Parts: sequence; structure tokens; C-alpha cells
Amino acid sequence: MGNTNASGDIRPGEPLEEIDYSEQARIRREKLRALKEAGKNPFAVVKFNQTCHSGEIKEHFENFENTKVSVAGRIMAFRDIGKAAFIDLQDRDGRIQLYINATNLGDEAYREIKTYDIGDIIGVTGTVAKTRRGEISVYASSVILLTKALEPLPEKYHGLKDIEVRYRRRYLDLIMNPDSFETFRKRAAVITAVREYLDGKDYIEVETPILSTIASGAAARPFITRSNTLNMHLYLRIATELYLKRCIVGGMERVYDMGKNFRNEGIDIRHNPEFTMIELYQAYADYNDMMELCENLISHIARKVTGSTKVRYQDTDIEFAAPWRRLTMVDAVKEYGGPDFSEVKTDGEARELASAQGLTDLLKKKTADCTKGDILNAAFEKFAEEKLIQPVFIIDYPTDISPLTKEKPGDPSMTERFEAFVYGREIANAYSELNDPVIQEERFRQQAKERELGDDEAYQPDDDFISSLEIGMPPTGGMGIGIDRIVMFMTNAYSIRDVILFPTMKPAD
Repeated sequence: MGNTNASGDIRPGEPLEEIDYSEQARIRREKLRALKEAGKNPFAVVKFNQTCHSGEIKEHFENFENTKVSVAGRIMAFRDIGKAAFIDLQDRDGRIQLYINATNLGDEAYREIKTYDIGDIIGVTGTVAKTRRGEISVYASSVILLTKALEPLPEKYHGLKDIEVRYRRRYLDLIMNPDSFETFRKRAAVITAVREYLDGKDYIEVETPILSTIASGAAARPFITRSNTLNMHLYLRIATELYLKRCIVGGMERVYDMGKNFRNEGIDIRHNPEFTMIELYQAYADYNDMMELCENLISHIARKVTGSTKVRYQDTDIEFAAPWRRLTMVDAVKEYGGPDFSEVKTDGEARELASAQGLTDLLKKKTADCTKGDILNAAFEKFAEEKLIQPVFIIDYPTDISPLTKEKPGDPSMTERFEAFVYGREIANAYSELNDPVIQEERFRQQAKERELGDDEAYQPDDDFISSLEIGMPPTGGMGIGIDRIVMFMTNAYSIRDVILFPTMKPAD
């Protein structure tokens, strides 16, 4: 193994491949055994009275200078200078320097502290002051070992750079990578900002079931589980839509649910099977109201989390300030080099176009079974989607692919639906909600046929939801927003795994 100091820590510059972590772990366990035999078991400590954090002390030094504080955290560096030592202590706010010496602590306590390891968690009481070099520090008068770290942290000069290890052992990632810690602080700020904005607009937050007898409300494959008590299959929810609409029927008028959805689909930089989404519904509103709400909500999030509506993402400036551009799906395909679907009159013509334009691989069923709407959607994915960098609302989606949406007045082939795109990624989906129970039942029957034709993402019919519409749902606007994708933009994260604390992964073995 490489050379170590008195406490067994790696010297600066030690090559990563030369560190014997198993030997380090053995030494640490020996230290723990000795502590327990001496009646100083660190795991027996119940509580430490932490009075402040490193960030508070540094930001308001003038208020803390020459005052007594108690801080706690993890040892991240130990510099022994003989009769004194400096420790870098890391807490939730960052790091602060500790100054320790035998004069203040006593010889025995000082010798014991010098046996502590990088990664150990300690509690320190002392006085705040600046060193001769001007660094804000805590001059320790007492130090207590609160937790013994039995496994070494990654060597600091190489850090934790293996992406897979960072995802699997997120706790190490949070310790070693301040940027990662800050990402999840900002994630919390995004969620707070969403609630703050909607609560201020008189929305009520509700909770809808995660387990359901029907997986509907979105075009997705569900996870299936089983209830032993009920002796039946249940589905993890793929969307909250149909339950929230029931709340609208019940007279709640403005509701939202923010929580986990589950879709049994692929994993990539934009998708994780378990993800966080908000759905909201507003009675007496339409998709135009939802567009206004969407652009204002997300610009509010940007200001709260980053301090500006202009966000730098992957070397591109994204301006989230309202108003956002509005572009029909037909016009988007044409603008970005695709065919003009306003000239396509029949499903047959669209099928011929699909073959000529190389769209067949993007279709979810056989070309012969596809409608003009299916093929228009495939053309949008091929020609336009990835080119939509600045925030834009793509509006007026085909009725064929929008089974829960009202038709556009004067054009029954299109619906009052939009999706919001940023940097080629969908971040929101919204409708003027269909509230005619007769048409909704017909749409569900058509979706059942789609499933028979092989589209396992088609909507499942929900008879109770039809019953709720028969009671009467007012004209309603509804919208779903992917929280994880919003966090990606606010933190400049390349992959959705970077903003989910514990992303879905296969076991390491």
C-alpha cells in the first residue's frame, strides 16, 4: 500500500491504483475495536448539540467572531504540523477549517484525535476566529468522535469519477462531489417553487392512488404487481390524470398532485422507469390558459432556483421568460424540412408518405393500420423535435393520438392539445380536457382496438371514469410537467440519472 500519515490517511498525490482499501478497512476496524475496549465506543453516542453550520459562520463571520459554537460533520482533510493540526470539516453547507492543539484539548485528547481517519464524523466545540493567513476557523476546545468510518473515502486527488459508482453509491457522490450535492439542493428548491406558485394560484394539492386496478391516463406500459388480500393484479400508476379529473367532477376546481409515476419502458438519458411528475387541472379553463400557466410557472422556477429566467444548459442559453413561441404540429414539420401535411387528405396518402419519408420505423404498429395522425406524429419526431431548442409550444395534435382531449372547433381531426419542448425535449403535455362521456367512451373503445393491433401503450378503458363524466365535468384545462426534466435544465445536468438520487439500475453483480 502507499505511504500513510499517523492516522492511516493517504498522502497527497498517492496514485489511486496503489491504495489498498482492504488494508485501510482492516486498520479502521482495529481502531474501532481498541476504542470499544477502552469504553469509548463512538456508535454509542446518542446526540450532539450542533448550534450552527459552516455556511452560516462564513457568511456572517462578523456575528460569530470570538463566539463559542458547536459544529459537526465529516473529516475531509487532516494536516499534522507537530504540536497542532488543522482539520477540514464538511457539513451540509461545505467545509470549514478546525484548529486543534494539545494546549486547548489536553495531551491525551490531542493524541486520540490524531488517530482519527478521513471520513470519521466528529462534533467540535470551539471559538470562531481567523488564522494569521485570514482563513475563518474554529479553534477547538473539545472534540468528540461521533461515528467511526470503517471504509475509506475515495482518494481526494482522483475523486469519485466513475459514473456508475456515483449512481450506485450516491452517498459517496454526495460526500465527494459538491456539485452533485448542490444539484439535489436545487431539486428541492424546484419542488418548493412549484408548490409556492400553484398554492398562490389557489390550487389544492391532493394525493391520488399509486396502486390501481387500471393503468390509464397516458400512453405507456405499466408495472404490474399483485395484491394477496384482494387476489388480483394491480398496476403502479403511469399517470394521475383520471383521478384528478374525478376531483374536478367533485367540485374542487383547481387541483394538483406531484409525485412518482412508473412506466415499464426503456432507460436512457431522458427516461427512468420511476420519475416525478406534476399533473394539475383547472375547471373553466382551456389549453390556452394552460400555456400561460406553464410558461409563467417555469419562468418562476428559473428565477427562484437560478436567479434568472435565462439558464445556461449544455453551452446554450435558454430563455424561459414568457411568452413562448406557439407552433402547430403541422407547421413545425413543414418548417423543419418535412412534408406539408395540410396537403395530405386521407390515411392512404399519409401511409404512402410514411414509406417515402422513411417514417415506418417510428410507427408503433404496422403502416397499414396507421392513420394520418399517427404518421404526422412520426414525422414530427423525425423532422422537428430535436431542433426545438428555445421553449416552444407545439399545439393542435391529431385526434387519433389524443384520446382524452377535446376536438379543435371547426376541425375534428385535430385537438386542443399542446406539448412544450425545450432543447429537443418534451417537458409538458396539456389539453382542453374531453368532458363528453359519449365521445370518451368511443375513444376508449378505439384505444382497445389499438391494443389488439399491438400497441401495448394504448390507453386502458376506465368505466368508472366514464361514470364520473356522466355526473358532469365542467370545461377543464389540464397539464402534466416532468419535474426531473425541469431540474435537469436548472442544474445543467446531461442525464436524468444526475437529478434522481437513486436511479433505477441493475444489481452490480
